[in-house]
Amino acid sequence: MLDAVKILLADDHALFRDGLRQVLVGFDPDICVVEAADYPQAIAKAGTERDFSLALVDLAMPGMERFAGLAALCDRLGDVPVVVVSAHESNEDVRQAMGCGASGFIPKALDSQVIRSALKKVLSGETYLPPSMVGWEKDEPIIEISPPPRLTPRQRDVLGFIAQGFSNKKIATELNLAEGTVKLHVAALLKALGANNRTEAVFEATNAGLLVAPAPDISRSSNS
Repeated sequence: MLDAVKILLADDHALFRDGLRQVLVGFDPDICVVEAADYPQAIAKAGTERDFSLALVDLAMPGMERFAGLAALCDRLGDVPVVVVSAHESNEDVRQAMGCGASGFIPKALDSQVIRSALKKVLSGETYLPPSMVGWEKDEPIIEISPPPRLTPRQRDVLGFIAQGFSNKKIATELNLAEGTVKLHVAALLKALGANNRTEAVFEATNAGLLVAPAPDISRSSNS
């Protein structure tokens, strides 16, 4: 049996999360599972929740480009092992995932007993790779992938509007903020992205995988 652990389970398919949660609880009823449905949710939970022992992450989720999102999540979780659980298992995907900082890569097609063995291996400090990848690191060392800049939710909102060509005044209206506050967010955004202007900010954000879905969520009531 697995020791009692707290696991972050991130997958945009609720049915798969339900199934994997049942598998995990079947191993040990004391396992605590914290769920997320996309990369922004997973990164937010990684920043607010404590004492995670492991993270299980679908590679292709909404909100960020898949490897940028994975690198950001690994960065946020620090020493917590992150295991990709994916329907895709190409050698290149596995190599890039490991370059993002993942501690393992489990194909979704594996049965529950193999998944159990893989997780026990990762929790003991080892790395789990699909059988087809065994020995790959001897011939092709991984290339580390740096995480994208950390942006606040409001900076992401502003970035989305900048990408659509909105002026500071129009952004202020859309987000119900003072124009001066928007200017502060834009300045912080440019600094975080290492950009000199709005065009460069969009370019850098696109390269970092931060503008896969640029339309911001303006439903939040926060005026910060």
